[in-house]
Order: sequence, then C-alpha cells, then structure tokens
Amino acid sequence: MTAAKSTKLRWQLVAIIYLTSLFYFLFQGGKTAIMLFMILNLLLIYLVLGRWSGINKVSGSRSYTAPGSSALDQSLSAGSSLDVNLHVKIPGFYPLPYVIVRDQLQRHNGQRLAFETSFVPNWKRAGQVAYQTPPLQRGEYRFTHTQCLSYDVFGLFEHSGRFGTETVFNVLPQTVPLRQWNGIQRGIRGPYSHAIASRSAKETTQINGVREYLYGDRLSRVHWNATAKTGEWKSKAFERESLPRTVVILDRHPDAYGGELATRFELAVSAAASLLENGLKDDTAMGLLSIGETMTMIPPKAGLDQRNLLMKHLTFVDADAARPLYASLARADSILESGSFAVVVTPDVGADIIRSMEWLSRKGITPCMLHISSSVDRLSHNTSWKLMMRERGWPVFEIRQLQELPAALEGSGIA
Repeated sequence: MTAAKSTKLRWQLVAIIYLTSLFYFLFQGGKTAIMLFMILNLLLIYLVLGRWSGINKVSGSRSYTAPGSSALDQSLSAGSSLDVNLHVKIPGFYPLPYVIVRDQLQRHNGQRLAFETSFVPNWKRAGQVAYQTPPLQRGEYRFTHTQCLSYDVFGLFEHSGRFGTETVFNVLPQTVPLRQWNGIQRGIRGPYSHAIASRSAKETTQINGVREYLYGDRLSRVHWNATAKTGEWKSKAFERESLPRTVVILDRHPDAYGGELATRFELAVSAAASLLENGLKDDTAMGLLSIGETMTMIPPKAGLDQRNLLMKHLTFVDADAARPLYASLARADSILESGSFAVVVTPDVGADIIRSMEWLSRKGITPCMLHISSSVDRLSHNTSWKLMMRERGWPVFEIRQLQELPAALEGSGIA
C-alpha cells in the first residue's frame, strides 16, 4: 500500500513538471521553451518504456556450496555457512544502470534471513552475484524466490521481477568423532559380555536392510531386487544376535537447562547425535527416547535408515517437555524394554537424576549419565549426587563443550 502511494506521488510530480513545461512552451515560446519541452518528452518516453524493461521476465539460477568444498551434500552440520552464487539474465534492450538482487532463506520455525546485493549488467544483460550466509542453526531451511529490482536513472520508479523455485536442505546437529568409549564397554559387560566383538557375532535370519556387495559373498546373500533397481551389486544385511541394544535418552525439560537454555540444549542434542552416530558406525543397535510435547521412541536398530531417522528427529527437536526427567520416564514405562543399555543426556543434578537412574535400574536397564554442565555447576560444591552414583556403579561423564566429549568418554567415566 505504501509503495503504491509513493509511486502515485511520483507520477503526480512528473505530471506537474510536464504541465509547467507545456504552459511555458505555449505562453512564452522561444528556443529555450521548445528545447525544454522536447527534452521532457524524451525523458517521459524513457520513464514510460521502463515498464517494458524486461526485468519482469528475469531468469536465473542459484547454486550453493559449503565453504572449502566443491559440492554440497544433502545436509550440513550446525554452525556451517553457505556460499551462494546467483546467475541472473534479463531479456530485452532497455538500458538498466544496475540491478538489486534480494534473496531470502527461511527456517522451519519461521525465522527469515534476508540478503541483498547488486550488480551492473554486462552487454548481454546478465550478471552474477555472490554472498555468504551466517553460521546456520540446525533445522530445515528453504530458499524462496529471488527478487530482482531496477530503477530508472533518476531513481523515481521501481521495476521488479523474480525467478527460481523453492530449494530445501537440512542442517543436522553438530557431531564429533569418537574413537572408543570405555564407558559403554563397561556397560555392556555382564549380560552384554558376548557383544564386545559385535562384528564377529553370529547373524540371525532377520534381514536388517541392504549393504554393498563384498567380494566373496555367497549368491544366497545377494539382494536381487536391490541389485536390479540400482544396477550395482547389493547384499542382504542381517541383524546380529549379540549386538548391544543402546538407547539414548534426551532430557527436554527446559527448566533443567537454567538460564543457558539455548546453548546447553544445543550441546545436549549434539552430544546425543554424536553418540548415536558413533554407535551406528560400529553396527550397534541404537535407539532414542525423546519426550517433549509428544513422546518419540525410536527402537534400537542398526543401519543407514536408522541413522537418517534419528538425525531427522534431532534436527527439529526442541526443549518443550512439560515435566522433569523422572516424570517423563514414568510416562515411557510401557515402551522401554528391559535388558538394554541407556545413556541419559541431561543437565539435571541432585535427587531427581538419582530417582531417574534408580527407575531405569529397576526396569532392568543399565544406565549411564552424560551430564551437560555449566559454569554454575562447576562452581558448586554439591557433588554428593555424583558420589552416590559412583557408589552404585553408574558412570557419570561431564562436558561443557562438544569438543570435550571424546576425551570425557575415553576417560575414567567419573566426572
């Protein structure tokens, strides 16, 4: 509405100037009046022809890569940025002094990032612009249509067009590689002692997906349907009897994270993603329990499909649980199976976390805790809950940054 009103006022100003020149030509006469009137007519024709400048039929393409790479994978990690290149082509012959390009990136929660740059078209009425996004948070992002704007040489009237289609990509939680985890090796002893060498374990007859064909595989293992569809040799992947079933429990209660909700919850999500990814790389059956506004239980399984399912959930998860951890676990009583190993990722301390670990133990689940610490926790001298957990044989690991996770998990297991 404001833009239309502004355009109307500009046209009124042009009309006033033109009428003034016309009256000057009619009543004053002379060479000066004629020249002035002719010049105004030419300028008026130029302004009117701007409507057919061709920018309303602009075309172009967008390409984007992660810095330092030649191509963009299907997904990025949180904290990454994008190098975006736009190629613009404007049809027609109308002279354009410059073109303003506006691009927009929208996150799944409605957050918008706007980018604006400009270029001077070459003799082919084409140009290229580039920009870099700020570090992106985890979530789903989409590029909307790109808008191109142009003005006449006087900057009076705006002409616009747009091109492109929506492009969607995901930014996954940030992860760190883990070489080994002494804590999980201790956790899988006893009832899980047969699972330490999972790769040499006996396979079941239960198919657990498709894998690449390995030289020496029997013909009975070849997955003929997948081979025919892909044109490459594929083999059946079977579940192993002795794979340890591990469940990562993510605490989503916002009050537990205190005043550092945003940073500490992102750390918790990244730590959970690192644990899941590391376990799946070792053919461990990994699952996730995430209780917020809705309860999400992904049963432990192995394979690439399981990784995609877990990462998709962690990409969109928020700290929106209405109840603390212990009450949330009580709600999941019917879906948690005994005989598995659980890693509780939480910032909680004190009696509530003790009750949660006791509840898991009574359920027949071997618990382990990954504590998301803060500066306040480090200054606190209340460590009685840690001593109690150590006495009961529950490993406690503590991190303040994601980079501390490998060293913490490969250490003694006592915070």
